[in-house]
Amino acid sequence: MPANEQFYGTGRRKSAVARVFLRPGEGKITVNGKDFQSYFQGVLRAFQALQGFKETGTAGRYDTVITVRGGGPSGQIDAIKLGIARALVQSNPDFRTALKPHGLLTRDAREVERKKYGLKKARRAPQFSKR
Repeated sequence: MPANEQFYGTGRRKSAVARVFLRPGEGKITVNGKDFQSYFQGVLRAFQALQGFKETGTAGRYDTVITVRGGGPSGQIDAIKLGIARALVQSNPDFRTALKPHGLLTRDAREVERKKYGLKKARRAPQFSKR
């Protein structure tokens, strides 16, 4: 593969959107200009985002540049996970068989339900008072 080649994948989860760029390199991961560990400092499940590299055996083969916007840490981690998986499939279509059984190529479509008027939250009604 040429030295200037890069692969791209978009990941979304809740209101988070991640753009993932994979470039051949030594495994450096940058999120919004920061190192991966310092960006997700203290978030225990952050390394689930890198599951795609583990399943395909490509850990340390790509430098990864990620820009992620919106949502909280959990949504951003899942968005990055999907983006990495999509970028890996773009780099090698054979990776699809390794990623698909682990659900890494499936977009989690669950979104926050909107609040309705007359209710306290989406479904929570005000407390009923008999008198």
